[in-house]
Order: sequence, then structure tokens, then C-alpha cells
Amino acid sequence: MRLLGEGDAGANCWLTCLVVDPARAGWHAGELAAHLAERDIETRPLWKPMHLQPVFARARGLVTGTAEHLYRTGLALPSGSNMDETRISRVHLAVAEFLAGR
Repeated sequence: MRLLGEGDAGANCWLTCLVVDPARAGWHAGELAAHLAERDIETRPLWKPMHLQPVFARARGLVTGTAEHLYRTGLALPSGSNMDETRISRVHLAVAEFLAGR
């Protein structure tokens, strides 16, 4: 698992997304999402690629597979400038709990 933008000082920090390599991690992003949902912590998959959305089905595009990979393996965690330390800690502890069980 890695955080998108981790180690990049110029990365946008208002949105916290992670990408999971199931072969290395031994779990899928959806499993973490389910664990967090059980604790009333909302997550969402990364954005569905434009070329997979019906409205753009016939549009011209350059498809490399990267967008599909991120969509399949990525997860957006709760984030934003209005998250206080209590909320951040709650998400962090729930993620740590999930990882400890793996």
C-alpha cells in the first residue's frame, strides 16, 4: 500500500488516496473500505476512468491501462481541510487496526 503523492513536497495534500498492490499486501482496497464502513468511516473508490463512463463511451481517448489500474486498486480516505485531529486519529486508528489484523 502506498499513499498517492507520498514523498512529493509539491503534492496536493487535501485529498488522501492510497493504492494497494494485492499481490504484495495480501488484501484488496475493498477489504479496507469494508472494514472502515463497519466503523462508520466513509471511503470511495478512486474516480472511474472517463472512457468507462457511458456518456464518453464513443469519445476518442488515449487508454494506457493506468486509469483502470488506479480505479481497481485505489481508495480515497476521508480527508479535507475541515478534518480535525480527532477525526484524523479515528481514521488512522481504524486503518492501523485493519493492518494489524493482516
